[in-house]
Amino acid sequence: MIANLWLRPGNSHSANNALALLDDTLDKLGGKRVALLRADSGFSDDTFLSVLDQRGIHYLVALKLNQPLQNALVDQTGWWTLDEGIEVIAFDYQAPCWDRPRRVVGIRQKIDVRPDAKGKQLSLFADDPTLTCYRLGALVTDLGLPAAELWRLYRERADCENRIKELKYDFGGDCFNLKNFCATEAALLTVMLAYNLMSLFRQSVLRNETASDQKAVQHTLKTLRFKLFAKAGYLTKDGRKKIINLAVDMRQRKWFEGLWDKSKTFTLPVKLTSVFTP
Repeated sequence: MIANLWLRPGNSHSANNALALLDDTLDKLGGKRVALLRADSGFSDDTFLSVLDQRGIHYLVALKLNQPLQNALVDQTGWWTLDEGIEVIAFDYQAPCWDRPRRVVGIRQKIDVRPDAKGKQLSLFADDPTLTCYRLGALVTDLGLPAAELWRLYRERADCENRIKELKYDFGGDCFNLKNFCATEAALLTVMLAYNLMSLFRQSVLRNETASDQKAVQHTLKTLRFKLFAKAGYLTKDGRKKIINLAVDMRQRKWFEGLWDKSKTFTLPVKLTSVFTP
């Protein structure tokens, strides 16, 4: 679910007013403990990281490959091979804008083995053939986990891109600009509300799992529209009880009824009281 969302002018930096956004998000979470904060390189300045240290919030943040960091990555020895074409290393590093050293994880991937690898080539060493064959990235963290685990943990952040795409293409999150800034913000928050309601529906009713990794299947709104919502039906009454009658294909009826059975054991304070009749 989306915990918080701000609308800002298009020329704002990604980390502009980041501390206020953090405070607002923690307030909206209602005192829940944040186990980990993952962020892109726009949030790697010392002020933001120091606040996370003071509050005891564990973090895993990407770093910009500026010149001091490029030199630090090149100076490292003992890179550990994680998989074919990818190596990781952990070391202590103090950026010029930091007040103390922090733990950094370096990742380098061979372009010829992993052509779609994320990261950047080192601009300082553009003429060095032994280095131009790599794309590199770096993460800063306060966690003591092995470098390989930290890299895997940060990679899970990429799933947020799927949520952003769903907001844009299924919920119209990219086509609601209005003349007034506050009106546009209200439209954006309405999109967020619609997404979270659909997320609750996924949690309370669908709860599908794959056989391989036991992770919940994240059906998009487009899929659900054709699978669940685009059903012919009509309402009837039995005394004071309203009944929805849906024209569900015989092969889907047992599965459809099972969705309502799942909703009865939902732990959040949500109740679905409609009666379903195939």
